[in-house]
Amino acid sequence: MKVWSSACGDVARRLGEAGRAVVLAFGGPRRVLSTSPFNGGLRTDLRQAFNYSYSIKGGEYCTMRAPTYAEHLALIAREIGLNPAVSVGLSTSAKMGHLAILEDGWGSAEVAALVTAGLDVNAGRSGDPADWDEEAERRSAPPTGTVNVILHFSCDLSEGALTRALITLTEAKAAALQELAVPSRYSHGIATGSGTDGAIVVANAASSLRLTDTGNHSKLGSAVGRVVKAAVKEALRLQSGLTPQSQHGILRRTERFGVTEESLWERYRHGGGRLDRARFAAALAGLDARDGLLASVSLIVHLMDQAEWGLLYPDEALSAALRLLAAMGVCVAPSGSVHDAHDAEEAVAFIAGAVSDALVRLAVDSGNSCEGPLAGNGAG
Repeated sequence: MKVWSSACGDVARRLGEAGRAVVLAFGGPRRVLSTSPFNGGLRTDLRQAFNYSYSIKGGEYCTMRAPTYAEHLALIAREIGLNPAVSVGLSTSAKMGHLAILEDGWGSAEVAALVTAGLDVNAGRSGDPADWDEEAERRSAPPTGTVNVILHFSCDLSEGALTRALITLTEAKAAALQELAVPSRYSHGIATGSGTDGAIVVANAASSLRLTDTGNHSKLGSAVGRVVKAAVKEALRLQSGLTPQSQHGILRRTERFGVTEESLWERYRHGGGRLDRARFAAALAGLDARDGLLASVSLIVHLMDQAEWGLLYPDEALSAALRLLAAMGVCVAPSGSVHDAHDAEEAVAFIAGAVSDALVRLAVDSGNSCEGPLAGNGAG
């Protein structure tokens, strides 16, 4: 089934069992740069590029069928009817039915982004702790979750511009995740991608138009940023239902600092609360509708970010957070002086605890106005 075609004769189709692969067949000579371990790097001899989904019925995923990932992708290429010698490919747990395809451009140059994205369990921030030691061949668990981008240009690009496009699309992907406040699963940070993301950049080597700049100061680079950012957001919406609306919730903002429904329930339960889990969860969810509360919590979360980044001193972030909590109607009495937070880690931990107590108190007040005082980190 054809899903996209370019003016220069390249055609993308869904192939394989249940359409689990999207294959972009080239209509002529192409300059290709990719991150794939299978025929990756800069190539001029390839005939097609593919993105393959491991997702199968029942939510299960296939296992590695070759000693290396590159050999595994070569097997997949053969299975979907391609010649491995002239193919390059990526794989993902996202479904090809959730592929996002968007187009943009400038002047006579057209650019298209074909993107799949799934970050429910594997989103990470650049520099987060890692578990894969390639030299020792040790991994604690195989990761899942990937953003794969096939970026197609109707024009030719210099080798430098082809490589610069890889930087621009990566920046655009990170910007999309920042604007959606996607949390890292490995740190307190906002995710910039996943550890298994991939990209294939294709330029039309037969075009008479050869451009040399795909950076953010060029019109073509700006188009790359727009189309990739929009396509990543659309792919996340299709795959996971991740949208600004789905992120419009208090716990969506606080979860990367460990403030979750589960942690709040444990805090409440150990404090002797009498609401059952269902009523407590409903009361928490109801806080999202309280006027101004989400905005206040979002500001507190950003204070925690700035403390960790070193943009605010720990005592500055802590004092401002306590003022915001007081404005929310929750007074927090610290066990010591606000200035006892010696570093960002201590300040962030205290703020997270104070926010937890505040949310529990507000939920209890809305869920059962007769609830007694709570035990916890000083919420009153």
